[in-house]
Amino acid sequence: MMFGPAGGGFAPGGAQTSAAAGLPFAGVPAELREKADRILATEPEHPAPDVRFDPVMSDRQPFTLRRFLGAHRWRLGAAFVLVVLETLALQAGGILTQQGIDHGIVDGDTGVIVTVALLYVLSVIVATAAGAWRVSFTGRLGERLLYELRLRVFSHLQRLSIDFYTDERAGRLLTRMTSDVDALQQLFQDGLVNVAVQFLTLLVVTVILVALEPTLALVTILVVVPALLASTLWYRAASDRSFGVVRDRIADVLADLSETLQGIRIVTAFNRRRHNVVTHRRIVRRYRDANVVTARQGALYGPGADLLGALAQVVVVLVGGRMVLDGEITIGTLAAFVLYLTAFFAPIQQLVQLYSTYQSGQAAVGKLRELLATEPSVAEAPDAHDLPPIDGRVELVGVGFAYRPDVPVLVDVDLVIEPGETFALVGTTGSGKSTIAKLVTRFHDPTAGSVCIDGHDLRAVTVASLRRQLGVVPQEPFLFAASLRDNVAFGRPGAEEAEVLAACVAVGLGELIDRLPDGLDTFVHERGVSLSSGERQQIALARAFLSRPRVLVLDEATSSLDLESETVVERALDAVLEGRTAIVIAHRLATAMRADRIAVVESGRIVELGTPQQLRELGGRWAAMEATWHRHAGGG
Repeated sequence: MMFGPAGGGFAPGGAQTSAAAGLPFAGVPAELREKADRILATEPEHPAPDVRFDPVMSDRQPFTLRRFLGAHRWRLGAAFVLVVLETLALQAGGILTQQGIDHGIVDGDTGVIVTVALLYVLSVIVATAAGAWRVSFTGRLGERLLYELRLRVFSHLQRLSIDFYTDERAGRLLTRMTSDVDALQQLFQDGLVNVAVQFLTLLVVTVILVALEPTLALVTILVVVPALLASTLWYRAASDRSFGVVRDRIADVLADLSETLQGIRIVTAFNRRRHNVVTHRRIVRRYRDANVVTARQGALYGPGADLLGALAQVVVVLVGGRMVLDGEITIGTLAAFVLYLTAFFAPIQQLVQLYSTYQSGQAAVGKLRELLATEPSVAEAPDAHDLPPIDGRVELVGVGFAYRPDVPVLVDVDLVIEPGETFALVGTTGSGKSTIAKLVTRFHDPTAGSVCIDGHDLRAVTVASLRRQLGVVPQEPFLFAASLRDNVAFGRPGAEEAEVLAACVAVGLGELIDRLPDGLDTFVHERGVSLSSGERQQIALARAFLSRPRVLVLDEATSSLDLESETVVERALDAVLEGRTAIVIAHRLATAMRADRIAVVESGRIVELGTPQQLRELGGRWAAMEATWHRHAGGG
């Protein structure tokens, strides 16, 4: 579960548990309480899920349909047995028709006709029962496969590093979890089993046709198979390409939609709605054009197969009718052959339709294979050890870093931050301040040198043990669609209510909580759109404070606050940061001047380092920045 303790129940008598689940609900009315109790008494128990997450990629073999289905081969084998039973029962009708005509109708034997009719009814019952059982069985199996796949993809997304999400658009990732998985769902539930049914039907009917009349079967094969094989090979090659393009285009559609919805305030503020409609229309048109290509290919292939089937039937009636007149075969054999010939082309036509499903599913498999093969750039070492409780001494030794190989961001940085020290990083935009903080939190690994905490190289410790002792307050806080309590307790889901409330009061949220209708249980909408930017930042600060980190990184954490809120938060910071190491990325010099020491970063290097007073006396870049700040503050 993302928020709150697992396995929480619902109490009809109050709002505590429902609020803890993030529901804007105040309890069950008294007149409905008895009925609610009766309903709850029939509900099954839902124990807490057993969730295991391995931050290390253990399976590096390519994701393929065969490997994915291989884990369930026995269940698939059982489904195949049902397919065989269903197919044999369905194809008994032609043989029974032949026997009924030749030995019942022609010979005038009523007993044979009745027996054939009863056997026909029995075969229909068996086929119907086997088909129903097969659909139910494969449906459950398909849902189980998709459940496992969704968990696997989501777990892999959790495992990937921050830079992956910097380079990849969120909408394209949503496509992997939605459109691509939906394509596989259609393949599992409507495609693979039906392909098996149709292939087996084709095989059984072919054997029966050859057994009934080899000459007519040979004529059918010579007329149909070469042309059908040639058209199928063309369709396979063409559709392979076109369905891959379709998957790319739907990813573009969802990516543009996701980006527009996330930035709807900016879109509205700058009156870009018409421009966005034009852009989205162009993207959707490309998706439409890609689908049109696949539709045209199917329109050529499907009717072509129908035409070949019609020509085969004409040839069989002409040749077979002549053979009946010559006494070479019976009329019952010809009737059965025509019936089976129809059954021969029906699965071919079904396979044509299913091939589109198969190609769409295969294209989705290719996209998922590419995603699941992506290695996290910040990987946990297989022999990583847990980081013991730390004092908070941070050390950067000869650190270099570059997001792109040809553009260095940090160059040979040496830095020591002592335990319990509040350390500020200042500098112009793009100088490398935030990058240093990202290396300390191990969002990235240095391309040269090492980053250590208490002498432990961060690359040698487990990520979980590191993050448990680090706190991060980003410049743009993120709030989840849950209660205020769950957002604050995100880092410590088991925190007591008094601890959550104390953290909120410490950062100045006391008045807000008193003003909200449900206090800590008030529902915070997605991304906190119902709160001001300052309130969102205060909640992010409370979240970091409650997690009790030994090292706290604040990336311009007070930039969104007004002066009154900033004063309250900075007073709280003085109390909360006592005894903890704090790394503050500061644009406001008032924030930086509260630090024990300050490092001025320029062009990826630390050019000045010392206490505020030492830097002031040095008369360098910090002194110039401070003078400029005082001049503007005085002018304001």
